[in-house]
Amino acid sequence: MALAIFDLDETLIHGDCASLWTQEMVKIGWADGESFIAHEQELMRQYAAGTLAMEDYMSFTLSPLVGRTPEEVAFVVEPFVEDVIEPIFYSDASRTLAAHRSAGDRLLVISASAHFLVSAIAQRFGIDEVLAIDLEQQHGFYSGRTQGVLTYREGKVTRLHHWLGEQGENLSGAAFYSDSRNDLPLLQLVDKPFAVNPDPTLRQHAEQAGWPILHWR
Repeated sequence: MALAIFDLDETLIHGDCASLWTQEMVKIGWADGESFIAHEQELMRQYAAGTLAMEDYMSFTLSPLVGRTPEEVAFVVEPFVEDVIEPIFYSDASRTLAAHRSAGDRLLVISASAHFLVSAIAQRFGIDEVLAIDLEQQHGFYSGRTQGVLTYREGKVTRLHHWLGEQGENLSGAAFYSDSRNDLPLLQLVDKPFAVNPDPTLRQHAEQAGWPILHWR
């Protein structure tokens, strides 16, 4: 049994769950209209360019959750995942997950999105184990701040090593699937890196390194 690790956004799904959630928050009146979406999109352009400070992105996009309980947020997230996210699951991703299950591999999603989103989406894929950005709570309410090491760029490696130690796992024979240049630190760590619909920087690196390039639809 080996570890099969998956990025989420633009890897398992055809879209970015955090951006789609931003639009959902505007739709339900938790965030203030087009200016909120425009600023989020500017931050996402920085992500695509590899220049984003994830702390800035999380601080901005978590502001509508301040003072809300996890239960209140989960009540909204569940239909959002069903109505918005499920239709954009990559069928090739589902087949790949099924193949890893048949091989007896252990499945893990590691994502630079908020844990409450990633875990809800992963469950729809039948994946229980998730590493994502954890949110601080104060007296049972979201504070709008993150806690711990953010699962972004090198932070994914840090969090994964900690998880491996806790689980008594190792990376022998491990695979990692991702679309993003931001995941190069983790892709370079595993025995079996896969570039899924890669951005130009990741594609170039994958071609030079001889990594498989997958075109999921």
